[in-house]
Amino acid sequence: MNALLAFLLWCLLFAVSWPLALLALVLWPLVWLLTLPLRLVGIGVGAAFAIVKAVLYLPARVLGMKP
Repeated sequence: MNALLAFLLWCLLFAVSWPLALLALVLWPLVWLLTLPLRLVGIGVGAAFAIVKAVLYLPARVLGMKP
């Protein structure tokens, strides 16, 4: 659904301004490559918070609290 919406928006942009649509089509892989390290950092931070949460909830889980 998300890909279909993106395609329809690109078709609309192509109908309004085809040079801008082609520029967006060419630059999208470069933008994706530039944001890839930020996504990896986000995954690492999420994993760190999950570990901290698991350590903090460990005593309650050992004593028998149900989630």
